[in-house]
Amino acid sequence: MLTPLAYGLAVALTLFVAFIGARFLVSPRAAAAGYGVPAKEDGDAAYLEIKGLRDLVFGLLGLALAAFASAHALGWYMLVVALVPAGDALIVRRHGGTWAAALGIHAATAVVVLASAALLFAV
Repeated sequence: MLTPLAYGLAVALTLFVAFIGARFLVSPRAAAAGYGVPAKEDGDAAYLEIKGLRDLVFGLLGLALAAFASAHALGWYMLVVALVPAGDALIVRRHGGTWAAALGIHAATAVVVLASAALLFAV
């Protein structure tokens, strides 16, 4: 019973990250607003696309690990990748984003990713 839950949560999270990455590539300004720090109109869109590529690759890597590696390998991946939303929370606050975005989006995501890692280690 625990194995499908552990893998299901990990796959859902990695699909979500891949979706976020694709959104930053397709509609970078809207994605930045959803991130919690709207992009400036005259800002360099390349940095938004870099974030999109990073997230898309992280999502695809997670899916590859879910398909071809052990639960522990996927668990280590989730544990390490939890640093990204935790860091994102700090970045949002540092650049004028709201506490709601920092905690409600990014810190909460980090907690869910850590829970996913814990489930994968328990399998």
